[in-house]
Amino acid sequence: MNSLEKLFCPINIGSMEVKNRMVMAPMATDFANPDGTISERLMAYFEARAKGGVGLITSEVTTVDGMSPYVFKTVSLYDDKFIPGFKELTDAVHAHGAKIVPQISHPGPESLAPFFNETQTVGPSPAMNYYTKLMCRELGIDEIEKIVEQFGDTAKRAREAGCDGIELHAAHSYMLVGSFLSPLRNKRSDAYGGTIDGRMKFPLDVIRNIRKKAGEDFPIIMRLSGDYLVPDGIDLRETQFMTQIFADAGVNAFHISAGVFPDLSHRIMPPTGSPFRLNTGLSAAIKETVDVPVMVVGRINDPRIAEDVLKRDDADLIVMGRALLADPEFPNKAGQGRFDDIVPCIACGMGCVKEREHGRDMTCVMNPLVGREKEITIDPVEKPKKVVVIGGGPGGLEAANIAAVRGHDVSLFEKESKTGGQFNLAAVPPYKQELCKIIKYLTGQVEKNGVDIRLNSEASLEMIEASDSDAVVIATGGEPVIPRIQGVDNENIVTAHDVLAGKVDILPGRILIIGGGMVGCETAEYMHKMGDNTLVGRTAVTIIEMLDDVALDMSIESRVLMLQRMREDRIEIITGAKVKTFLEDGVLIEKDGVEEVVNGFDRIVLAMGSRPVNSLGDACKEKIKEVHVVGDAKQTRSLLWAIKEGFEVGRRI
Repeated sequence: MNSLEKLFCPINIGSMEVKNRMVMAPMATDFANPDGTISERLMAYFEARAKGGVGLITSEVTTVDGMSPYVFKTVSLYDDKFIPGFKELTDAVHAHGAKIVPQISHPGPESLAPFFNETQTVGPSPAMNYYTKLMCRELGIDEIEKIVEQFGDTAKRAREAGCDGIELHAAHSYMLVGSFLSPLRNKRSDAYGGTIDGRMKFPLDVIRNIRKKAGEDFPIIMRLSGDYLVPDGIDLRETQFMTQIFADAGVNAFHISAGVFPDLSHRIMPPTGSPFRLNTGLSAAIKETVDVPVMVVGRINDPRIAEDVLKRDDADLIVMGRALLADPEFPNKAGQGRFDDIVPCIACGMGCVKEREHGRDMTCVMNPLVGREKEITIDPVEKPKKVVVIGGGPGGLEAANIAAVRGHDVSLFEKESKTGGQFNLAAVPPYKQELCKIIKYLTGQVEKNGVDIRLNSEASLEMIEASDSDAVVIATGGEPVIPRIQGVDNENIVTAHDVLAGKVDILPGRILIIGGGMVGCETAEYMHKMGDNTLVGRTAVTIIEMLDDVALDMSIESRVLMLQRMREDRIEIITGAKVKTFLEDGVLIEKDGVEEVVNGFDRIVLAMGSRPVNSLGDACKEKIKEVHVVGDAKQTRSLLWAIKEGFEVGRRI
């Protein structure tokens, strides 16, 4: 009997039969064409997930109103001219046995309209646009009625384009439908507000118009927050009440999330360290009130956990977003029992969220092919080379793996007794243990692909020459920065690296950490917890950061949760302060042009960044024809760049 029998059991959503219980979540990509049409890039991105075996794809937000784009490249279906491009997409997805539904929406208060056409965004009531920081205006009755028609027209076009249904976004007190439904944003006193019936009127009108124009047999999925989890928001009991009415109106399935945007964005996109399957209690409760399938999203990124959710009857389908970015082949590998070959998603948000926030292409730390599915292939080599990789961190492991997959003879030298490099330390702080999955996965892949791993082997130029290699990859990582500041050699000063490596005794008392980036903040949490979780006494921690804020190198969701925990733990943070001198028990700092002493500490910890370690690169270039440097050995940055560069080098050798 297949251990994942429930996960791979077909299910009907209205008239649509889905081949398995795995659903791809809607995620904004910016991969569409600037005019809102489906680009070749976006089509290849979705087709890769369909080919990977997912049962149902929910495409990203598809606007019903050309004057109200959601992102800079918003997919559109507000006009018949978009139907042919969408038809190409649905045909490509259907060719692999998957179904596809667009998430049709009017962004409402979240629209970027002011940036595009200098028009004011709209909503049920005046409110601030989170993105533009401008106020949206209240819609008039005639405008509401026009938008209701736009939803129906868009659903009709979706059907004509071969879509298998639509999803209606009404969750998170967000976008137009969700904001009408929300008591937090809907302050109207007319027929569209004031009571739960009033708040439900707009989404019900939309559902009925879709039914009228797209047909009674055209499936409608509705995304809802099972619980807003904030005061005065919609709670679970209210959601249970509403879902019965929406189901009677024609909704064929519910997609259950939780929280509100932006206040609880870390609950909507839960980061590393968040509980797994954190919304299944909500979906299970909603299943008790409706007779249509209930889908659940939220940190279900292991097929065995997904199977358990289904067997417990907590949900009927499992919605996965970032897990399918990390590995489009997740469903196929799960069905084959190849669990160790599934590329792990660690919910870091560094590629899928943070990169987009900085105006760069969406990607994935673990999968540099996201958005490049058509343009990049990993091709076998005609003439295998002998490749030496120096350093067994993520960048070195990725380079070794890709080179081996292509057919090269690869040896990897790691000076420590295990692979992982400095990234092993990243899994030490609280809430970061799942990062171990990255090293476990990458090490498992290089072993399967025949890489000769030599541990406890520090590379030298003589050893590299003796290996008779054709190409060398330098992936020796970085080392802590020790600033040239008076007093830095005091005995009570240690590095965060040594603390996390277990080389320093953590005794109760007062700890001062210099540097408030991710490493400094995580080390602060680690040292505080180590002290408070023992019988030897409390450890109080203070952070000093030169910038005006801390943890700016983290994704927003991870950062918000960390700062919340640090406030609860009473970790003191001093920002905008430059260290001038290290003292026996503290530092002399300059803040706002004034010097002051911060002292009374038992230990000082340096978390002031890293610098590259690359003692062999130049010497190798004189002896070896092909030398590559990747990751922190090239320039100290994030895990994303280490794996991306390792991937590219492995592909080019």
